[in-house]
Amino acid sequence: MSLLSRRSALALTAAASLPLSTAASTPPALLRAPRLKAGDTVGLISPAHATYEREPVQIATEALQALGFKVRHGQHVRARHGHLAGTDAQRVEDINRFFADDTVHGLIALTGGSGGTRILPAIDYDQIRRTPKFLGGFSDLTALVNGIHQQTGLITFHSPTALSQWNAFSVDHFKALVMQGSLPLLKNPTGELGDHLVQTGDRIQTLRPGKARGRLIGGNLAVLTAMAGSAYWPRFHGAILFLEEINEYIYRVDRMLSTLRLTGALNQVAGVVIGQFTKCEPGEGFGALTLDELFDEYFLPLNVPVYRGAMIGHIRRKFTVPVGALAEIDAAAGTLQLLEPSVV
Repeated sequence: MSLLSRRSALALTAAASLPLSTAASTPPALLRAPRLKAGDTVGLISPAHATYEREPVQIATEALQALGFKVRHGQHVRARHGHLAGTDAQRVEDINRFFADDTVHGLIALTGGSGGTRILPAIDYDQIRRTPKFLGGFSDLTALVNGIHQQTGLITFHSPTALSQWNAFSVDHFKALVMQGSLPLLKNPTGELGDHLVQTGDRIQTLRPGKARGRLIGGNLAVLTAMAGSAYWPRFHGAILFLEEINEYIYRVDRMLSTLRLTGALNQVAGVVIGQFTKCEPGEGFGALTLDELFDEYFLPLNVPVYRGAMIGHIRRKFTVPVGALAEIDAAAGTLQLLEPSVV
């Protein structure tokens, strides 16, 4: 075991005895990473699920190279520990090593899965504050992008993973935010009728119209609620909350939203953007509310702008969303306007 691995293992062991805590009252100063540019080196990390075959790693590498980056694999990107991509110490070692390496300009996850919350205590947050870099991914990466922002103030990115479908839509949104430092309007495309009289896909539903400004937090609902009560739980006061989910029975979605409400998080937000809840259906043998009913019951009483259907989540075309950046929601239009650059 390397010295860094031993340090990571000791940090995880020490953190296991720490009590749960709430977010600090004073947030850290906002940090922005240098924008990525063609020719930069991106570190490929695997902080969650194991990847069992060689080809997915090769496809991910080629996709990042096609974006213009040089790619460096984490030492443990192909490691395995049960369903995880290596032990907790191995997975966090790649993250800490890349943040400390001046020749690596950003980090992106190979894929999601589960396991990110396990390594949050052993991340070197002091190093990240000294050397802020791009960090991107979605799904289970919700733990890292929110936890790291909460601990350091760094704007992180709910973005495609390296193994996502890098279609033109996803590439354009990623480049605008991460490489160009633009202030894009995150808005679903309209007028895509296909062979229909009206648009049937990527539609927006306004639950409560209105505009509000706040800093973006959120991501995958299951992962976000799993962080409740910890030091990595984001600040919800005045925030624009965005949520997505996949493969959860509706009664479980109900339970997770109830957790958000019980913690007081929902009552603090300035607005809500509901992304895609893909394959979230009633479980076999269970009666259930519909998602429409569930969202109405939890979000309408908040009396803040809310819309549903944003292109965020486990879908082919997706936005890149900067966690911690200031944005304005317009729920009637179904849009998020970024109000400040997410990188420098």
